[in-house]
Amino acid sequence: MSEIRFDDQVAIITGAGHGLGRTYAEELARRGVAVVVNDLGVDVHGLGSGPAAQVVVDGIKKAGGRAVANMDSVASAEGGQAIVDAAINEFGRVDIVINNAGILRDKSFHNLSFTEMDDIIDVHLRGAFYVSQPAYRVMREHKYGRFLFTTSAAGLFGNFGQTNYSAAKMGLVGLSNTIAIEGAKNGIHSNAIAPIARTRLT
Repeated sequence: MSEIRFDDQVAIITGAGHGLGRTYAEELARRGVAVVVNDLGVDVHGLGSGPAAQVVVDGIKKAGGRAVANMDSVASAEGGQAIVDAAINEFGRVDIVINNAGILRDKSFHNLSFTEMDDIIDVHLRGAFYVSQPAYRVMREHKYGRFLFTTSAAGLFGNFGQTNYSAAKMGLVGLSNTIAIEGAKNGIHSNAIAPIARTRLT
């Protein structure tokens, strides 16, 4: 059986400096995809900064792949547009978006602050929207596109201390499903996955 290839396609992967995002980036690059590795290099709480995206890019290039690092934040419309612009400017197109960026603000429901709710919604749900909408517009022009949203069992079933995270992750399911319905006539598909993996976020 021949290897599945995606030669000459371009992917944006958010939260690609570590864990699942890094795995997606490295595997797609191995299969011929040019990758925009988006990551702020923050810790699991969204604090600090670091060279995580560039480290992944360096590894991809060393293995013979194509990639560019991007450190714009998904948590604003301007950041989302800048991430898509990075793909267009570097590789000329956008074919795939994997919305994987995430942080944690775990707190029991009765203690959860508005800020802790907003921080999670901004990165997980609004962040996916801010990146996906400008990418979707590009995909419509080319009549082709693929979206993948990283949801969670916490979104599907709930999890103690993760009201904010669970709500955001379930929101991604609705976002993905609607993009799939609206995008079908233009060759755009969208799916959500709820992976079980041991990463620094878990």
